[in-house]
Amino acid sequence: AASPGDVATLTARYAGKKGELSGLKKQLGSLESIDDKKAAGAAINEAMAAVDAALDAQRTTLAAAATAARVESERLDLTEYVGKPARGHAHLVTQAWERLEDVFVGMGFRVAEGPEVETDWHNFEALNMGAGHPARGEFDTLFVDHVAPGGTSGSTVLRTHTSPVQIRTMLAQEPPIYIVAPGRVFRRDTPDATHMPVFHQIEGLVVDRDISMADLAGTIDAFTKAFFGQNWNSRLRPSYFPFTEPSAEFDIQRPDGSWIELGGCGMVHPNVLTAGGIDPEEFSGFAFGFGIDRMAIMRHGVADIREMFADDLRFTEQFS
Repeated sequence: AASPGDVATLTARYAGKKGELSGLKKQLGSLESIDDKKAAGAAINEAMAAVDAALDAQRTTLAAAATAARVESERLDLTEYVGKPARGHAHLVTQAWERLEDVFVGMGFRVAEGPEVETDWHNFEALNMGAGHPARGEFDTLFVDHVAPGGTSGSTVLRTHTSPVQIRTMLAQEPPIYIVAPGRVFRRDTPDATHMPVFHQIEGLVVDRDISMADLAGTIDAFTKAFFGQNWNSRLRPSYFPFTEPSAEFDIQRPDGSWIELGGCGMVHPNVLTAGGIDPEEFSGFAFGFGIDRMAIMRHGVADIREMFADDLRFTEQFS
């Protein structure tokens, strides 16, 4: 039987209800001796079992051959390089993320994580951003159709920063606290050369006794030199954020003398410490945050942040 159709024909001819072997069973009644009937019946059954086994074996053989032929016909040559293929590597953002974690862990920080879907209390209220704050509107924030236990409709968001991790950490442990919180965040931004609606941030939080602005400045400067190099410098400029007071923007200075803004920082606002269950009369702290994606494009001189998410091998293979 050279094909499944041939097997079906043979099955009907020999093993079917109207097949030749079934016809022999009908003739058993013409035999006079009971012993002859038993012997003939046993022989017919043995023959039917042998035919069924042979048909099943051929079906299996033909099915395997058909599968092999189909696999061969649909085979795709995914070979990228001639010879031994090169290993892949982490994405540019992942490389920056891991390097930042290594730098801060080396400085004595611990890595903390939190959920990407947050309550508006953790994302806004506990961070001293009241109901009228513009960041809480749909113009900037992505809301989800989920109501957290004890919450109300429209009170659950995709986190707009990793600052809620700071609140969760303060609520979960007593000072001293030295953490960094890297993660993915979401905002209603139109993609362009410097913005994406989904991007990555890393934020730091220190809460301890007798923490001052000088500790913040020293930490920023130590980080700048550890991440970028000893010939890079940093500076703080007065600014405003609702969750820190006083607040500052911090810039880094390239070896050529030019300055670029990196992120925001400041002393943790007493209202934020209180929301985290910490007495601001006993403890103080500082916080800072900046974009991991921006760090990556600045470190490697990438002109357009969208290039990092276009999955173009000509771009990604440059950063092995």
